[in-house]
Amino acid sequence: MKIATFNVNGIASRLGHLLTWLEKEQPDIACLQELKAPDENFPIVPIRAAGYGAVWHGQRSWNGVAILAKGEEPVEVRRGLPGDPDDTHSRYIEADVKGIRVGCLYLPNGNPQPGEKFDYKLAWFERLIEHAKTLYDCGMPVVLAGDYNVVPTDFDIYNPKNWRKDALLQPETRDAYQRLLSQGWV
Repeated sequence: MKIATFNVNGIASRLGHLLTWLEKEQPDIACLQELKAPDENFPIVPIRAAGYGAVWHGQRSWNGVAILAKGEEPVEVRRGLPGDPDDTHSRYIEADVKGIRVGCLYLPNGNPQPGEKFDYKLAWFERLIEHAKTLYDCGMPVVLAGDYNVVPTDFDIYNPKNWRKDALLQPETRDAYQRLLSQGWV
């Protein structure tokens, strides 16, 4: 089974590129981030014409995530990450596809840091870690795919000195990512 993730950075303007990529790569499951479109503007007709079913959680101008499944409709399980009922950001969706529980995420960038956006990133990461633990123990195969907005080590980026102050490289961000992985995720 081929599972892929793709930060589309605006599904309306990049739809042609997405459809070409789907045709070329033929993923069984594709997780999309940064739709930057409200639910009603999600291009379901051309995606279905390409042979994919979809669930999506959109937001005007920002964020937005989707799960595509070749030849079938994903069964939505969760819309939004649990733990903060006041969080209006469309950054997480979960569905059952082909016997697998799939979580698609777009973790906050967190810049500039320090500050409110970085605090939100860390709080969101903590909620993800809590929810991931329940998923890991749910008794079925699980995939958490998406844009984590983390640079785990200096070896994962060109010239880390230029990025030292970026939220993606901060010790708190890297620690949260390692705590997620320590649950057993690979």
